[in-house]
Amino acid sequence: MKKEVTVKVSNVGMRFNLTQERVDNLKEYIIKLLTRKLRFNDFWALRDVSFEIHKGERLGVLGLNGSGKSTLLKIVSGVLKPTKGNVVTRGKVAPLLELGAGFTPEYTGRENIYLYGAMLGYSKELLDEKFDEIVDFSELGEFIDVPIKNYSSGMKARLGFSVATIVEPDILILDEVLSVGDKRFKRKSERKVMNMFDKGVTVLFVSHSLDQVLRICDKAIILDGGHIVAKGNVEKVAKIYKNMTE
Repeated sequence: MKKEVTVKVSNVGMRFNLTQERVDNLKEYIIKLLTRKLRFNDFWALRDVSFEIHKGERLGVLGLNGSGKSTLLKIVSGVLKPTKGNVVTRGKVAPLLELGAGFTPEYTGRENIYLYGAMLGYSKELLDEKFDEIVDFSELGEFIDVPIKNYSSGMKARLGFSVATIVEPDILILDEVLSVGDKRFKRKSERKVMNMFDKGVTVLFVSHSLDQVLRICDKAIILDGGHIVAKGNVEKVAKIYKNMTE
């Protein structure tokens, strides 16, 4: 029996307008825009990208910096709307992209749990219920009542990961988030994500670590200049990627 398609990406293209001139402030930008003195270059981060992920599959996205990986994940998660094409997802999507991006520096870790959780769509009741679990997993202890501005980048990432993973989604979107914190926390966070995998979650995963993609994923694609240049079984695609990067 064929598995249900949970992510379908069809002919997706993403264009950005890049200004050719330096503009120092908003007033200057508006004046140049109105007088048509502001010139732009079109930059296509993605072109004609199409693939499907079936329920329970784990797709790795490989590619060098600037190949369009993070743009693709933001489109699938709904953060960006593609210039052309469309994306269809079935089920609850949990995007673990820029962990802690919604934190407010002046607020404590405790306050940011509720702020960040609300941004991710979690109810106060759920956050109340999961609060101790979040703090325990983040290992912040007494630092939970310290303003975020005094946290290291690793501490912020650990708290962001701990908040973002309190629910069990149907589709999990990961962008380098298994590289947060020290070596021990990386292993701990990977184990938590692997437990989600065991429950049949569908995964879209970006990592610069080929070993990590091989360990976690069963399928993979390679992006190069915004195009898919290879897709299929993860071992087969990994060999192609290794040849590209050597």
